[in-house]
Amino acid sequence: MTVMMDQQGKREALVLQAYREELVERVGRAISFDGSVQPLPGLHLYRHSVPLERVYSVVDPSVCVVAQGSKEFLLGESHYRYDPFHYLLVTVDLPAIGQVLEASKERPFLSLRLSLDPGMVSSILLEADDAPSRKPSGVRAIDVSVLDANLLDATVRLTKLLDSPAEAPILLPLIMREMVYRLLMGEQGVRLRHLATLGEGASPIARAIERLRQDFYRPLRVEQLARELGMSVSGFHQHFKAVTALSPLQFQKRLRLQEARRLMLSEDLDAASAAYRVGYQDASHFNREYKSLFGVPPMRDVQRLREVVLASADQ
Repeated sequence: MTVMMDQQGKREALVLQAYREELVERVGRAISFDGSVQPLPGLHLYRHSVPLERVYSVVDPSVCVVAQGSKEFLLGESHYRYDPFHYLLVTVDLPAIGQVLEASKERPFLSLRLSLDPGMVSSILLEADDAPSRKPSGVRAIDVSVLDANLLDATVRLTKLLDSPAEAPILLPLIMREMVYRLLMGEQGVRLRHLATLGEGASPIARAIERLRQDFYRPLRVEQLARELGMSVSGFHQHFKAVTALSPLQFQKRLRLQEARRLMLSEDLDAASAAYRVGYQDASHFNREYKSLFGVPPMRDVQRLREVVLASADQ
């Protein structure tokens, strides 16, 4: 019996390794340059030939799978590292910090991200006769888990569609539904049920996040927002931080500062103008908070980022 189990384990390990090698080959062929592409609706591919500095962005609900290399997301004080053996799941829009850790020209970082539709998650839950809880949830909206054979197999079949554009419109929704089902049946099933609840707007935290994303430039009155959501201020803080790892004010600040950075880079605004556009009335206050998050004052940071972009373009 022990010998048979050992042989089965070896066969399963060989199958997993074959899946991983095929995923590297297919993603690497689909994106041959550093950067990102979206070859199919909801599917994003990434390639980097060198480790990257921290990238500040808002991550939407999605499942992220690494074919080669490794990456880390930082949210609050928590670190979430994933690689070819682990996947990352995000269930609400989060202002997170991402960093590619392992990458080289010989073995570039290769990954894919599949956006998750809350409506699809809810539909599959209903078909599985498993409705999401409507109680306010304290489930953290991001985590890493082991990438098992079923989910990896579906991921490989998803990338096969990149070579079959005629089949993609028919098979893509089917494979996406399978991946959602595999996630629901896996160890992050509770977290994905959380996404279905958020997508329906049933959660006060979902409504709070949506409000903050739409009105991040407006003054935040936590007491008024909590009252509108039917929660106490302390309860609102507790549940919001449990889901996002940030307080409402920290969440808003991240959104403001990341948008200000984008405005200075893409629209060539000066620091004072960008600060005003995102809701700051005091330029000195903006400069202090910007330096606290990004490590350097606004204009110095923007100049450094532009130099990095120019250096990359010259290579």
